[in-house]
Amino acid sequence: MTQTIPVIEKILSANDKLAQENLARIDAAGVFAINIMASPGAGKTSLIEQTVRALAGKYRVGMVNGDIATSLDADRAAAAGAAAVQINTGGNCHLDAVQLRSALDQLDLENLDLLIVENIGNLICPAEFRLGTHKNVIVASIPEGDDKPHKYPSMYRGADVLVLNKIDLLPYVPFRMDFFSQGVAALNPGLTQFNLSCTTGEGLDAWLGWLEGRVRK
Repeated sequence: MTQTIPVIEKILSANDKLAQENLARIDAAGVFAINIMASPGAGKTSLIEQTVRALAGKYRVGMVNGDIATSLDADRAAAAGAAAVQINTGGNCHLDAVQLRSALDQLDLENLDLLIVENIGNLICPAEFRLGTHKNVIVASIPEGDDKPHKYPSMYRGADVLVLNKIDLLPYVPFRMDFFSQGVAALNPGLTQFNLSCTTGEGLDAWLGWLEGRVRK
């Protein structure tokens, strides 16, 4: 038991070093990279699909999907127009910097403008492992409930951007926006937030505008 904390710290330290190397590699290629995290069903893949389709013809988009099994989400991104790479973790609940480095080897970074990493559907483990992206994006959704910032503080504390998805369901699902917002503000004051619906398209323009403002032309 006395060795648990040192071992974890050593693992995270090694991961952080590799994450810095990944970021340097991404920067050298002139690519803007984001790490999208969420619980299963929040709409990560739907957001990626809508984003890739909207930016098609303007930017070259790469996508790395992390999943326990299958390539279903990567296939959806590829069908939308992204250069997609699948990482199957075989049971691990998060992506790490080693896995992203392997995925970068399979992408032509010099011919990309934007890289989207879709992390494993999980509100705990992904927050602890840096990958080497520029921004961490958390996707929440109305059906999940308004208590998620209060129950999963590490995820919300470490995010750079919050996307609240499925706002078209607000009239039909009990969701206290003020309670949700209070939880977010307590953990991450000033967090950039976009409220949108991947189904209706409401709010997507603001999200896309934020991305385009950061992608190098």
